[in-house]
Parts: sequence; C-alpha cells; structure tokens
Amino acid sequence: MVQYIVVGLVFGSIYALAASGLVVTYVSTGVLNFAFGAMAFFIARTYYALHTEHHWGIVPAAVVCLLVLAPALGLALYLTIFRYLRLASQLIKVVVTVGLSVVIPTVATMIYGNTQLFVIPGLAPVPVDTFDVFGVAVTLDQVIAYASVIVIVVAGALVLRFTEAGLSVRAMVDSEAMTSLSGSNPARIAAGVWIVSTMLAGLAGILAAPVIGLDAGKFTLLVAGAFAAVIAARLRNLTVAVVVALLLGVVGSLVQWALPPSSPVTANVIPAIPFVFVVVSLVVNILRSGRVDEEQGVGGALDRAITPNGGVRLAASTDVDTWFPRLDVGFPILVFAGIAVLPLVFSTYWQGILATGVALAIVFLSYTLVTGEGGMLWLCQITFAGVGALTTAQLATQHGWPVLAAVLVGGLVAAALGTLIGLLTIRLGNLYVALVTLTFGLLMERLVFALKPFAQSGAGLPVARPDFAVSDQAFVYLALGVFAILAVLMVNLRRSTTGLALDAVRWSETGARTMGISVVQMKLLVSGLAAFVAGVGGGLFALSHKQAVPVEYATLAGLVWLAILVTFGVRSNIAALLAGCVFALSPAFVQSTLKLNSTWAQVPVLLFGLGAIAVAKNPEGTVHQQARAFQRGLHHLLHRSGAPTGSGQ
Repeated sequence: MVQYIVVGLVFGSIYALAASGLVVTYVSTGVLNFAFGAMAFFIARTYYALHTEHHWGIVPAAVVCLLVLAPALGLALYLTIFRYLRLASQLIKVVVTVGLSVVIPTVATMIYGNTQLFVIPGLAPVPVDTFDVFGVAVTLDQVIAYASVIVIVVAGALVLRFTEAGLSVRAMVDSEAMTSLSGSNPARIAAGVWIVSTMLAGLAGILAAPVIGLDAGKFTLLVAGAFAAVIAARLRNLTVAVVVALLLGVVGSLVQWALPPSSPVTANVIPAIPFVFVVVSLVVNILRSGRVDEEQGVGGALDRAITPNGGVRLAASTDVDTWFPRLDVGFPILVFAGIAVLPLVFSTYWQGILATGVALAIVFLSYTLVTGEGGMLWLCQITFAGVGALTTAQLATQHGWPVLAAVLVGGLVAAALGTLIGLLTIRLGNLYVALVTLTFGLLMERLVFALKPFAQSGAGLPVARPDFAVSDQAFVYLALGVFAILAVLMVNLRRSTTGLALDAVRWSETGARTMGISVVQMKLLVSGLAAFVAGVGGGLFALSHKQAVPVEYATLAGLVWLAILVTFGVRSNIAALLAGCVFALSPAFVQSTLKLNSTWAQVPVLLFGLGAIAVAKNPEGTVHQQARAFQRGLHHLLHRSGAPTGSGQ
C-alpha cells in the first residue's frame, strides 16, 4: 500500500503544479486556462525532441524548454490573445482558451509529426536511479516531482508575501483598478503571471510525460482532473488547491490498490475519481454559502463600477442590421437553398460526408439554444448527442423499434438528463457550470458509454436508416428537413414571449427577477430543449455512419465543436448548418481534392482553432459578419439604382 501512496503522490504533485498554474492565472487575470494541458504538451513534446531526437543533454534541453520556450510562449500568448480577455464574458474566455487547446497540439503535430511515442524520458537520467526509502522503492523521477512541488509552493509563498512583485500580484487580485491607481502596471503584472503559469505548465508536462505518454488528449484530461483541486479552492486559494491535488493523487492510487487490477470496472473508475472530487467540492461549497459564483469576491467596488455586466457579451440578437429588414430571413434561406442543392451535384462519396455534416449541424443547434439563447456555458452537448445515438441504436437494433421513433425517444432521454443537469447547476456561476458540465460529460464517457452493451469492444452498435432514406442523398434531405423544422421552431421561440423572457434572463438574472420572470423555469426549459435537440442530432449522426460508436462522442471533441460553432456564430441557426457542413467537408477536401499529406490535413483543424481565438475580437461570429457585408453590398446596389431601401418595403 505504501508503494501506491508514493505513486499517488507523484500524480498529486503533477496535479498540484497544474492547479497552481490555473489558480494563479485565474486570480490575477480572470481567465481559467483550458489550454493549460495543450501548453504542457507542447513544451513536453519540444523537450522530447531536443533531448531524445536531437540528443541534447537533460540540463540544456530543460533550460531551453522551461526558461526560454515557456516564458516566450507565455508572453506571446499574453500579448496577442490574453490581454484582450480581461473584460470578456466567460463564454468568450472559455472558447478562446479552448481554441488554443486545439491550435497548440495541431501546431506541434505539424512540427514534430504524429508518430506514436512509447518510452518518454523525464528529468532523470536513463536508466532511472531507484532509492530504498524505509523499504519502499522511490525513483529519481518521483523525487524530482516531489521536490518541484515543494520548491514551487515554498518559493511562491515567499514571493507573494515578502516581495514587491508579490505585493503587486496580491493587490491586483483584490482590485485591478486600485492597483493601477497606486502606480503599478497591471498589464506588466499580468504578463509576468502568464509567463510563470506557462513555465509551470511546461514543468508539469515534462514530469507527466513519462507517466501518461505524449498524447495531447491525455494532457487535457490530466488538467481536467486538476480542475477538481481548483474548484475545491473556489478558484482562488492556492494552498487549498495544492493540498487537494496531492490528496487527489493519493486517493486515486489507493482506490487502484483496493480494486482488482483485471476488472474492467477498475479501468473505468480510476479516471473518474477526479470528477467525483468535483461533485463533492461543489456540494460542500453550496452547503456552506448557498451559491457558488466565480464573481464572488473578485475585485473591488471600483472594478465592478467600471466593468458592468462582466465586460463584452455576445450580440443581443441574431438579426443583422436593419437597413433592409427582410434580408435577415433572405440570407439564411439563400444559404440553406445552396446547401440543399449540393446533394444533386455531389458524388456518392461527398453525399455521405455531407450527410454527416448536416446531422452534426443539428447537434450544433443545441449549442445555439443552451449557450446562444440561454446564456449557459455547457460543455457536455456532445454527451447528450451520444445519449441520443446510443439510445437510438439500442431501441432500433436490439429491440426492433422503428428507427425514427427510436431517434425521438433518444432525444427525450437526453432531454430528461439535460433538465436534471439544469436543475443541479441553477446555483452555480457560469464558469462553475462549464466545469460541472465538462465533468458530467467525462463521467458519462467513462462510466456509461464504456459499458459493454454500448461499446461492444469499441465497435459500437449498427443502426439502419429508414427505408425511404437508405441512400446518402435521401438521408441528406431527411436531415435537412429535421434541421429546418427545429430551426423554424427556434425562430418562433425567439419571437415569442418566452424568447423575450430568455433574453432578459441572459442579460441580467437580477433584472429578470424584478420583472417577475422565473429564472429557474427559463433555464430548465432551455436546458431540456437543448438536450433534446442534441439527442435527436446524435441519433441522426449515428444514422449517417450507420453505426453508434461511443468514442465518437468524446467530451473533449465536444469542446472543439463548441469552438467551431462560436467561430461561425453561436446565436445563428444558419451558422450551425454552415459550421456542421464545413467541419465535415473540409478535412476530406484537403486530403482527397488537394491531395495533401496527413500533416497538411491538420490545416482545417488549425483554422477552426484560430477562428475560435479570433472570437476574442469578434464575439458575433463569422456568419454575422458576412451577413452584414451582404446587406451593406445590397443596400449600396439598391441605393445606386434608386430603389427604396427603407423599412417600408
């Protein structure tokens, strides 16, 4: 058992380094960095390239990565991206950092290739020395991990408490505005914080690589586990974050010691432990304070006065400028008609890909509902899509239901889960809601989707299309029909009294309550509707592949989906359709039409990630911009021809 505790402390040390970096950047800059794992991966991959592939020594490779590359990366990201996020909404902050988590691993793959790596050295020379400590074998890599945490925690505490720089950081945590008035430069302090955070990410990545391997997804999951410590610390208490992180590693290791190693349950339960910590931490915090909100205790009165409503928000309406009012309908119809023509001119190969894209667009509509209309930052819509897909396959294939009825029931099952999640997150601030829904998705992925009746050893379950839509062309039109019905219902919802109430809740819950609007009722309504749409989309997505495979609904992939949709426009129905089709078609276009190799096939993913980052300066999205340009061009044309352009047309 002692040996397991020793190993658990190694994981706990890595969690602690990650949690420290996340807490420091959040309390100093207001950004919870979802790209922390990607940054750790990039620096660890560079260390491997220098040390193993180019045969550099451990010390020079580590110095270059931790003292040159990491500070340069942190400063560059601050100057180009993070300094614009201080006053942004939580949605924009999360989407931008999610975009970074897409871009950075993609750049690493384009630089270093995607070769699978199995033996990853750490900071200890190979072969790694082993020491006997009270009868327990401890490796030098483990000693370095322990020492790193001790040094970082002690040095960080001393710097924050006894140095002028630490005093400035603590002052900025209390009030950025007052820090600026006292003569300190908040921008310089924030830049320094991002440099230190990136160095912590690099150190955590190099220490974690020998344990988890060099896989970007595993690094992101590791940081997702560290969120448990961050939540327990209420995003702000560094000491609590470190202690909980160490405890998290030890508990995970002890559970692994207690459970039978050959059991499939063990393989699913162990990765879920950090997310159980998340649930426990939130329950404890809610019982203590009644509500958990990331805005509590942030900044002083002056900060709140000069940053009303939390800074930049999404556009209040999906309508474009009203020089020519009917165009806000005409533009989407034009785009929809263009996509509807594509199956008639596409070959069978492209029809199949388009079918996947339109089904995916229906899932994207659920983001439009929950985030665009409801203003709730949910990161588990892909999970509801998976629930819909797996329910559809179970009912249609295993129990002989008509497949479209199975899709509908799958949507209803997802709606019930969505309503429950909405009820459980009513008392949470936006950032906590994002973390809870991310946790829910990861738990479902680990504990439910991995069950044998659903996974079928990774093959999933086959599911047949309805007889009238067996061909890809017919299925595209079926999916387009479903999309059109849901989109029209959403438009009617926006224009209804309920839609106006949702607008009020999204802009100000306090103001909505003063008008007699039930915030709980509105949030539960949009939660259930969004989950239903995601479930229906997931069922159709499975039909597009004729297979319901759980791994296609991985939670981290859902982060990419959200980033893509926000890039196009999170409050526009037609943006969801364009986003789904472009996301499905672009990789195939690069590989089969442009004939580029697998490295260049990463370019569409890179562009999607860059688009998500660009949301920091353009919250409305690409489609909104293009619609505005379309209207301006037509207005100019009509003006030159002498046609009337007022609202009387």
